[in-house]
Amino acid sequence: MTMYAFRCQECGPFDARYPIGSAPDRSSCPDCGGPSSRMITAPGIAGGRDPYRLAVERTMASADAPRVVSSLPATNSRRPVRVTTHPLHRTLPRP
Repeated sequence: MTMYAFRCQECGPFDARYPIGSAPDRSSCPDCGGPSSRMITAPGIAGGRDPYRLAVERTMASADAPRVVSSLPATNSRRPVRVTTHPLHRTLPRP
């Protein structure tokens, strides 16, 4: 469901949810029931906090302020830390 913006002549702007591409050009105001027209805005796509969205948000946040680490993270005793053996990785800077 996508949020669309409408403007009532009496009450002002309000948002309503409709499936993508099926929002009407006119709707009734939820407060006064008067006619209102749809405003041209970017659609607000509603979504939960799924793992994909969280990963995107963390990636976007780290673009401006990357997290700097001074040591390797603590290892899990069941899963050892993998060390790369690729020869080009030796040229990367080390902490």
